[in-house]
Amino acid sequence: MGRSAKRAPPAPSEGYLAEMRDALRIAGTDFDGELASLIRAARCDLALCGVRPELVKDETDPLIKRAVTTYVKAEFGLDNADADKYRAAYGRMKIALGVAAAYIVEG
Repeated sequence: MGRSAKRAPPAPSEGYLAEMRDALRIAGTDFDGELASLIRAARCDLALCGVRPELVKDETDPLIKRAVTTYVKAEFGLDNADADKYRAAYGRMKIALGVAAAYIVEG
């Protein structure tokens, strides 16, 4: 087999999901599936730019959490008037994390 299987990022904890619901001002859990999918996508995207795997899944790191929250705010929902603003902010955060010595994979 030519392609190696990549391990999917871990599912977000209930507390992390609750923080994302708060950030989006969502009261219930109806959208938790979509939120979990967006969190995983953000984690994969950060890993692609070289952020260390253990930090990508760290739910307590404030910079990772802010980047993931911004990604979720950009991509959540179909009619999101602020999507472009959040995408641009996420892009800047991703670049900053991708060059920060404390966050990137060495080598």
